[in-house]
Amino acid sequence: MTIAVTGAAGHLGRLAIDALQERGVAAGDIVAIVRDAARAADLSEAGVQVRVADYSDSQALTTALSGVGKLLLISGSEVGQRVAQHANIINAANAAGVTFVAYTSILAAQTSPLALAEEHKATEDLLGESGVQYVLLRNGWYWENYVSAIGTAKATGALFGAAGTGSVAAAARKDYAEAAAAILTSDETQAGKIYELGGDERLTYPELAEVLSGIVGAPVAYKNLAEEEYSRVLEEAGVPAPFAKVLANSDAGIAVGALDTTSGDLQRLLGRPSTPVAEVLGG
Repeated sequence: MTIAVTGAAGHLGRLAIDALQERGVAAGDIVAIVRDAARAADLSEAGVQVRVADYSDSQALTTALSGVGKLLLISGSEVGQRVAQHANIINAANAAGVTFVAYTSILAAQTSPLALAEEHKATEDLLGESGVQYVLLRNGWYWENYVSAIGTAKATGALFGAAGTGSVAAAARKDYAEAAAAILTSDETQAGKIYELGGDERLTYPELAEVLSGIVGAPVAYKNLAEEEYSRVLEEAGVPAPFAKVLANSDAGIAVGALDTTSGDLQRLLGRPSTPVAEVLGG
């Protein structure tokens, strides 16, 4: 069966394609849907079917999904545009005869207080109304989201945030990609299932600061800020204002447990513990 991956030129998409091949899916049975074929030239050279379609182009999406049996719908990166874009993909999947969709959502999307969760909740609702069989991969936070904190820690000796004493059960992108591949290649019926995915390490920011201390080779202290203050700090560091607000809001969500889980779903899908944060950030 042919398996398609949207956003295939991105970090998670590429890792998902690698993971599918590691599970025995032939390159020729994988469709990489990308906006720019040039960014996926290496995939094409490796035998993957590269098809060009923008999330906003319904006709191109329908054409790109022709002959596809299963689809990994990786959520779009354009916050504020994703509901319409995801609707285009879901409608195109239906029109093209795709029989199964795996969607990368966010932890506890239907009840999450995060601003980021709103578009995920709406997309989950669209899938429920679509008639297509689907599974929800509710991904937690990525440890890679803290790569930029390494430079800050080296320069200032501090990890800044607004997470209070809340824990974040993050994991590596590779872990989430492997979990998606496990679902897409599973012999078990996956339709209708919901996976709450998070890592083994449930760290508070003071604990994350200790990890950063080991990576930079110097003491790192956690500096907890109010959400609005942290947003301003991010803006001053060059983060665009809208995204700074999203990141600060996400930290505030961590403070109340919105990115924490003890489900064990990720570990069961992987058949192993999640990748340690020190390995992700220090590698």
